[in-house]
Amino acid sequence: MRILHVVPSYLPATRYGGPIYSVHGLCKALAARGHDVQVFTTNVDGARESDVPLGRPVALDGVNVWYFPSRRLRRLYWSPPMMAALKRETGRFDVVHLHSVYLWPTWAAARAAGRVGIPFVVSPRGMLVKDLIRRRSRWLKSAWIRLIERRTLERSARVHVTSALEADELVRFGFRLPPVVTIPNGVEPPSAWSESTVSSDVAELLRRRPLVLFLGRISWKKGLDRLLRSIGWLPEWCCLVIIGNDEEDYLPELQRIAESEGLGDRVRFLPRSVHGADKEALFAAARVFVLPSYSENFGNTVLEAMIRGCPVVVTEEVGAAEVVRAAGGGRVVDAAGLSDALEELIADEALAERLGVAARAFAMKHYLWAGVAGRMEAMYREVAACNDVPGNA
Repeated sequence: MRILHVVPSYLPATRYGGPIYSVHGLCKALAARGHDVQVFTTNVDGARESDVPLGRPVALDGVNVWYFPSRRLRRLYWSPPMMAALKRETGRFDVVHLHSVYLWPTWAAARAAGRVGIPFVVSPRGMLVKDLIRRRSRWLKSAWIRLIERRTLERSARVHVTSALEADELVRFGFRLPPVVTIPNGVEPPSAWSESTVSSDVAELLRRRPLVLFLGRISWKKGLDRLLRSIGWLPEWCCLVIIGNDEEDYLPELQRIAESEGLGDRVRFLPRSVHGADKEALFAAARVFVLPSYSENFGNTVLEAMIRGCPVVVTEEVGAAEVVRAAGGGRVVDAAGLSDALEELIADEALAERLGVAARAFAMKHYLWAGVAGRMEAMYREVAACNDVPGNA
């Protein structure tokens, strides 16, 4: 099959987090299954422009990525050159997969696909959650949904979500949706690494092992405030490590909370992304991985921890909580239960090891990208075989 993926940014090795990693994991696995996978994206890299060739394919793990400039309305990723390419190329594909909401590339690609009768799939990637909309840019996002996004979703061939929790949130909008298909994100098995290649700042953190590890964006959405307020009991021989990009300038608030809770040296922050040996070393040093989010459509880092044999503690608002329950690979708790669950696994090393073994076996069996891509392929074939494309978007 010829499959076009449209995503606002596509820089899987740099500053961006979960959605881009999961899109690239899917594209790479689909390419490995023999499909012609193309990605249309922009060169936006935060406030900067990524140093990539424009208007021609860049080979990345078997995937052809086309970067287009976005020089105005960058917050919406507006790109007239991408629009021209969509008009020219969309009819050559069997299916188009759109990986965002609220942003111009999704609207543009849906419109281009509708004009030539090519079915398109939309993945909201956790952004259609009413509570998130109320907290952030409520009026702007509500207007966008009413004027643009609702029509795009209702005219898609399928809406793809990654968890039952995300599907339930989507139902609350009351849209007249096509079939909603739940296919989770996948995970890569851990890579080989050497302690000699671990960065000095990470090596310093490893001296505090065993760790309670959080790895992800440093954002209010991740529930780090309630995590910090729940670990006053943490023993001196154990350390909570919070690692990730701080694009929202939220770190000072977390540092203030840590100080007010008297956590002292029992919590450390590393405001950057980690990859390769750094990531592997941190997971190896962790007694438990924690994701205390207020809202999370899936939570890729949960699978990353599980496949490395690290037990996890997640809140009920995390989409991957259903994976943790099915695996018996950790604890799913409400906010009030965070403290007890973490204390239990820190105090009982044998229990943590048993849960980690169960987590790894389950992730290896059910969540490797090859299997997940097979499920996505089946959905693509189904929509490509149907001739009931809803019409112009």
